[in-house]
Amino acid sequence: MTAPVFLRWVPCGYFIKRECIVTVTSVVGLQWGDEAKGKIVDILTDSHQVVVRYQGGNNAGHTVKFDGETYKLSLLPTGILRPGVKAVIGNGLVVNPEALLKEIKSLTDRGLPISGENLMVSDRAHVILPYHIIEDAVYEKRRGEQAIGTTGRGIGTCYRDKALRSHAIRIGDLYHPESFRSRLKEIVAAKNLMLKALDPGVEELNADAIFASYTSYAEQIKPFVADTTAWLHRAIRDGANILFEGAQGSLLDVDHGTFPYVTSSNSSSAGIHSGSGVPERKIDRMIGIVKAYTTRVGGGPFPTELLNATGQHIRDVGHEYGTVTGRPRRCGWLDGVATAYGARICGVDEIAVMLLDVLSQLDEVCICEAYEIRGERTTDFPAHVEDLEVAKPILRRIPGWKQDITGARKLSDLPAGARYYVDSVSELMGLPVKFISIGPDRAQTILL
Repeated sequence: MTAPVFLRWVPCGYFIKRECIVTVTSVVGLQWGDEAKGKIVDILTDSHQVVVRYQGGNNAGHTVKFDGETYKLSLLPTGILRPGVKAVIGNGLVVNPEALLKEIKSLTDRGLPISGENLMVSDRAHVILPYHIIEDAVYEKRRGEQAIGTTGRGIGTCYRDKALRSHAIRIGDLYHPESFRSRLKEIVAAKNLMLKALDPGVEELNADAIFASYTSYAEQIKPFVADTTAWLHRAIRDGANILFEGAQGSLLDVDHGTFPYVTSSNSSSAGIHSGSGVPERKIDRMIGIVKAYTTRVGGGPFPTELLNATGQHIRDVGHEYGTVTGRPRRCGWLDGVATAYGARICGVDEIAVMLLDVLSQLDEVCICEAYEIRGERTTDFPAHVEDLEVAKPILRRIPGWKQDITGARKLSDLPAGARYYVDSVSELMGLPVKFISIGPDRAQTILL
């Protein structure tokens, strides 16, 4: 569907001219990821011609269900599923070319066309190489019980090399073979020494073998590689509606999340400018996504976690197992303190409440409206995990609605308990709820 073009009259010297109103929207998760952002992105692509990923890598997971089909994506933006939409992998991502090619093939095998016409990969994005994945595993093993719980895909170690610069390889570097070969030999020699010191059992890496395989990958992805920053600015100038698709969630943001139990990139809206080259001031609609309960994967504090039958019930009904790793997710009540914090740091305008139907069979549902930390009540989200680990949730208890809501298509179709629950989310976050998801299908979404 072609996006509508809106016009306005604006002053231009002594004259008045018509100008296109470009819609630039962002969808960002406000929890620890897995908020079902992909569904809202899919809905919004009806009115956007471009969908942009700006951070993370193939550690992210997006599941979209439409017309009885289920699509699971990691690197590719959700917009790749929609005809006429340009999917952009921005400079802020770290890209495993082998994983990207496998993901592309998984879609083309299902009859979805993918070419340079609908997919673009930034030549400034950094490349995940085999030693990043090995380093990731070695470091997690050495941490033991203090392991962060990474996906093991080399994301953090690649971002570390990006920050250190000297061992970083970007997509564009793959197309300068002599320079790439020379740098790779130097890097692999250093990595072999370091890895052997950390784990004598690690197999030695071969620079020539890596060069050969990555040169092949480079040739295969060449049709997609471009200066995405320049292209996006031209698209905005030409009146295209653009949608930024966040991966993971704001509580995993390396600067603003539950450090050190975070990802290695800015997974809040803070990553949009650095990860795409588009200034955040260009965005005129910021949508925050919250699951009707809370989940997280890996280690770290979780004040509302339910280590009981209710938590297991939510996990089973919500199918809370990682899209990428398959790991069972930790489950608990919706944390209004954490999500309100996520909304503030992201500058959110409106909220989407996802998977409300998962709570339908419970006698009682709860929302955390404040913490008690060492005897003091607070609605501020702590900066340090030591404080969050001792935070006791103060819960608002709401009678369950014990009714199937998956067939609801407007707000009045929801039972009173479900409507009160949504109103409570809006109240605690101080923002309007504009989307309510009550099932996996695209049609099972109430638009307010």
